Amino acid sequence: MFDKLEDLLIRYREIEQELSDPNVITDQNNFRKLMKEQSELADIVEKYLEYKDAQAGIEESLAMLNEESDEEIRELAKEELNTCKQKLETIEEELKILLLPKDPNDEKNVIIEIRGGAGGDEAALFAAELYRMYVRYAERNRWKVEMMNLNENGIGGFKEVIFMIHGKGAYSKLKYESGVHRVQRVPVTESGGRIHTSTATVAIMPEAEDVDVELDLNDCKFDVFRSSGNGGQSVNTTDSAIRLTHIPTGIVISCQDEKSQLKNKDKAIKILRSRLYELEQQKMQSAEAEARKSQIGTGDRSEKIRTYNFPQGRVTEHRIKLTTHQLDAVMDGDLDEIIDSLIAADQAAKLSNLQEE
Repeated sequence: MFDKLEDLLIRYREIEQELSDPNVITDQNNFRKLMKEQSELADIVEKYLEYKDAQAGIEESLAMLNEESDEEIRELAKEELNTCKQKLETIEEELKILLLPKDPNDEKNVIIEIRGGAGGDEAALFAAELYRMYVRYAERNRWKVEMMNLNENGIGGFKEVIFMIHGKGAYSKLKYESGVHRVQRVPVTESGGRIHTSTATVAIMPEAEDVDVELDLNDCKFDVFRSSGNGGQSVNTTDSAIRLTHIPTGIVISCQDEKSQLKNKDKAIKILRSRLYELEQQKMQSAEAEARKSQIGTGDRSEKIRTYNFPQGRVTEHRIKLTTHQLDAVMDGDLDEIIDSLIAADQAAKLSNLQEE
């Protein structure tokens, strides 16, 4: 591990020298590439330099203990030695995590699809609440939300909503949200006061760029139709809505949120590109899963991942056996405790797998 860290430190210093070269500065493509590589190495190098400082502190403390006869100075040296040893252990664990293979999608924007599942109107209402939860989470992180497509049920619920969150590291945080979200509560639509269980499915996809997926538009069929919904000037007045069918896979995407047919078409293509990219990622993950233990699920839409129990004010994250009684805060977008715990569990699983291999 430390040979690799030393190599990374050498490379980081090489990049610093290259970035000060006037010839590199004038070559914008090379300059951007080096800046990106420097940014990716910065956290690891900074932590490794902290490790080296702690190591130097241990050596200095040991030297003082061997050379000094003054008891007061020796006591100070012992305290410094213990502090540096504890620091060294902590930094070593942090370095192991930083050296884990990076998910190439982590820095990307995300496309989120939420659909009402079992439970009819109540499921659609819950889907709308999940949408608002993620919007509030995005706002807390100062990320931008862009609506892609919305299909309402007429009473405030969402049969389907597709939207994009633009923000650095959005996928790294939200990728664990894919799966079945279950709600237990007395529905607004239920007069008998009985607790019902309903579900909504969430799919998280990294935004795919042109270089990620080869998409031949000749494989796509585009149909236009009139928007439908619960209001708005463009509803039922213009043929602005787009239905895109990807013939090789049978994927069908409808977009009607924009008044412009061209904008709806662009959004449909963007969603298709991300779905195709997700399919490729799932194939790769399935192949890897055969060779190693599965980690925290990040893509299985059929997996029941979380229960929101309103009568008890409880949220249970089933994959890591985490329960919090802060339901109101969670529904208001305070997802940090859950997401941070999922990231920690995933990192622990990956470290365990590496040690076994």
